[in-house]
Amino acid sequence: MYLNVHSQYSLRYGTMSIKTLVEEAQLRGITQMVITDINNSTGVMEFMRECRDNRIKPIGGIEFRRDKKLLYIGIAQNKEGMKELNDFLSAHNLAQKEIPDQPPVFNNVYVVYPFGHKAVLKDNEYIGIRFDELHQLYNKDLKLIEDKLVVLQPVFVASKIEYRLHEYLRGIDLNTLLTMVEKEDKCKETDKFLKPGELEAKFVKYAFILDNTRRLMDNCTMDYPHGKIKLNRKTFTGNHKDDKSLLEKLAMEGMLYRYGSKNREALQRVKKELKVIVELDFCAYFLITNDIIQYSMRRGYYHVGRGSGANSIVAYCLRITDVDPIELDLYFERFLNAERTSPPDFDIDYSWDEREDVQDYIFKRYGSQHTALLGTMSTFKDRSVIREIGKVMGLPKAEIDGFTDPSRAAVNRNNETFKKILAIFELMSKMPNQRSIHAGGVLISEEPITYYTALDLPPKGMPTVQWDMYEAELIGYDKYDILSQRGIGHIKETVKLVEQNQQKTIDIHQVRKFMKDQNLNNRLKSGDTIGCFYIESPAMRQLLTKLTCDNYLTLVAASSIIRPGVAQSGMMKTYIQNFHQPKEVKYLHPVMEEQLKETFGVMVYQEDVIKVCIHYGGMDGTDADILRRGMSGKYRSRIEFDRLIEKFHEGAKVLGRPEEITNEVWRQVSSFAGYSFSKAHSASFAVESYQSLYLKTYYPMEFMVGVLNNYGGFYTRWLYVHELQKSGARVHLPCVNKSSMVVSIEGADAYLGFMGIQGLENKLMELIPDERKQHGVYLDLEDFIRRTEISLEQAIILIRCGALRFTGKSKKALLWDIHTLLGQKEKPTNHAELFHVETKHYTLPDLVNTKLEDAYHELELLGFPLSLSMFDLLKTSYRGDIRTKELIKYVGQTVRMVGLYVCEKTVHTKNSKKMWFGTFLDADGNFFDTTHFPNNTPAYPFRGMGCYLILGKVVEDFGFPSMEVQKFAKLEIADNPVMT
Repeated sequence: MYLNVHSQYSLRYGTMSIKTLVEEAQLRGITQMVITDINNSTGVMEFMRECRDNRIKPIGGIEFRRDKKLLYIGIAQNKEGMKELNDFLSAHNLAQKEIPDQPPVFNNVYVVYPFGHKAVLKDNEYIGIRFDELHQLYNKDLKLIEDKLVVLQPVFVASKIEYRLHEYLRGIDLNTLLTMVEKEDKCKETDKFLKPGELEAKFVKYAFILDNTRRLMDNCTMDYPHGKIKLNRKTFTGNHKDDKSLLEKLAMEGMLYRYGSKNREALQRVKKELKVIVELDFCAYFLITNDIIQYSMRRGYYHVGRGSGANSIVAYCLRITDVDPIELDLYFERFLNAERTSPPDFDIDYSWDEREDVQDYIFKRYGSQHTALLGTMSTFKDRSVIREIGKVMGLPKAEIDGFTDPSRAAVNRNNETFKKILAIFELMSKMPNQRSIHAGGVLISEEPITYYTALDLPPKGMPTVQWDMYEAELIGYDKYDILSQRGIGHIKETVKLVEQNQQKTIDIHQVRKFMKDQNLNNRLKSGDTIGCFYIESPAMRQLLTKLTCDNYLTLVAASSIIRPGVAQSGMMKTYIQNFHQPKEVKYLHPVMEEQLKETFGVMVYQEDVIKVCIHYGGMDGTDADILRRGMSGKYRSRIEFDRLIEKFHEGAKVLGRPEEITNEVWRQVSSFAGYSFSKAHSASFAVESYQSLYLKTYYPMEFMVGVLNNYGGFYTRWLYVHELQKSGARVHLPCVNKSSMVVSIEGADAYLGFMGIQGLENKLMELIPDERKQHGVYLDLEDFIRRTEISLEQAIILIRCGALRFTGKSKKALLWDIHTLLGQKEKPTNHAELFHVETKHYTLPDLVNTKLEDAYHELELLGFPLSLSMFDLLKTSYRGDIRTKELIKYVGQTVRMVGLYVCEKTVHTKNSKKMWFGTFLDADGNFFDTTHFPNNTPAYPFRGMGCYLILGKVVEDFGFPSMEVQKFAKLEIADNPVMT
């Protein structure tokens, strides 16, 4: 009787998860029901799985609403009916049109209108009547609608507590007080599953309505196949045989390109992989990925293929990845094996401004009906929702601020109102909040994708499924990850700038050559890597220095042990110690030495875990990878996992390994496995790091401009400007006759762009350089005003940041002129003038700007000073007892340094206290790092950007000096002369 059931996917409305929904139905003996979430079909496939597992007949549907008003409910008669509903909703979502009062003519869908619907009903249309509306049938002639009435018993909540939760959800959704949520904005308290027989009892006088409802539901069959099937595009060429032949041909051609004609090991491995790929029906997946890569290469786009896909030699031969799995001893089973339950995927990175074109190609190449972006689902887990609950309760802002202040945690624990908020938060924390878009997942479906989901149109402007990657995997889709990252943007733009500025063409793909370049490796081990992908953070620069990292393999290891969790596990410290004392490493067994010598006895990589399982425990690659995944908490069943542990021990016994050593090997394997990282992934990162290093080393000015123009990296903008200056460039303030929207460079002269000026309108950022290109440089202030039609406010911004200095006048004189020209008049236009009337010019006294005034203007409008450094602004001339270059000489001594704040990092210690790590520049522009312990820093806190006087003890760790801070304080800068 339940043909209007809602889950939590009726966002900010329904309260039950799909699992809870099915459990509640089973408790009441319900044998069939229809899921009809509001304006979405997110939960339909999950609902079908849960119902089938619990012997309940599932029926799919959608409830269509507009402006809170229930228009009608669509109930799918079968799979085709579900597609019709999804197509209908998708069409309106994608066209951004409102749902109409009347649905289209459906062939496989029943439509149920709420009671009171007046229009003539079609054969497939019905009227739903609630039990509390039955009195309206009294003394009515029902002959004309007798066959059209069905039971409408909506289900939104499971209990009184959940009804209260529902009210809070509605308050948050409507951004209003709980007391202001109107009746029509929420469901009724009775909108839930009733006790067994209760619903039938309420309709006992209208048995025909029950019969109609039962008949309608009996006529529905969700004829989707049971169990998991592969739904992604099955072939690339049109049939499996041709796919196999084409993949083999391309792989062999690629092998010749990568290895030449005499590498027997490569040939054997290619053949072995191809056999597995064909057996597991992944030919189309490889060919489609290859097609995407070939398109992007034809367009001149640069890509990085990373992730576990880099374990595949076929992927390397197809140029999907640039990591040689033979050179790095990578295992294909880590990527693809017969027992792998989760679908493998390639992570393909593009520059942020090229990815969208690649996605557009995929949609056009494989068809809009068969292609969609992957969705994602955010939940209420963010504690910021505590603020939303407080607002719904009508609490004053000050009280809400107190509840969200971590320093008041102890006080809040005993506050009754806070306890209530926390209870509500706990109930909704795991609930879905809103649908969004996955970082880069694309689905390519064999069938039209609307058989399985309706489509949304997020801000990205491309059709997006209404469920996430986890649901996609369970339904049967393998995603293609088309991602973007700023590092590739840095590389791409630098290559272009070098060609423009130096007339040199760079082949950025000569990575093997870069790896042997001593200049690059010297820079790497010095930690001079600002702007370089993945190796510029303070922690990474420290690690590179401690490891004296001067080669690719060490960099690959560094890229793994820097990962979150690894340092806490002790792996990083052990690796560094063993790296410096390799002869003192004690291996448990000769096999362990043979397999782990490269990483000095530490299982840094997931591949190391697999190697030990294979070579020490005698397991095959497939079982070894399943065991590795199981140790990372990803096992399919505990029983199977335990069987593989037993298999490891049995295999070791067969190979004659001593039992006590085997037990210790297993202990180490199981403790490291959860922290280890994919070697293929790190190797991909390291390739890109070397490309950045090459550009930074040989084309430093263009490289830093490329970094600035692609949204920087780990640090804030001013630091990259500082690096640009260090590279030898003369960095100029924005200029209307020189600058473009972004930073530009000509020779050694770099001009900051308009984009960095706070408060400047976007249209002017584009108009000023465009007008200059079309009609020549601006001649004077009047000419500039006339041609740009700039407002007084915007002109003042440009004057104050120095962008109109080409006039030769001081800022104060220009401000006088601009008020004369625009202060009391309409702004002049650049329309043709019948007569050009000369503006009156007044003789003014010398209006001089000081460098200090300029610096304060720049601080306000650019976020940093360029005319003076932050050190120049200090009231004191003291710059510390020592500088960074001398730091290593003072190990064990307490010294004073003056440093310009760069960044800080907060870390929680094991006893739940906080400690901080700081990074500063000295007056020479060199980095030094600080450690702030919990007992000191609360008394001497960080206070944001500026210069600090730091007292601390110099310590050294594997050749890297830093300071353990005892006291530090922010130094005062000269007063703003404009304000005095």
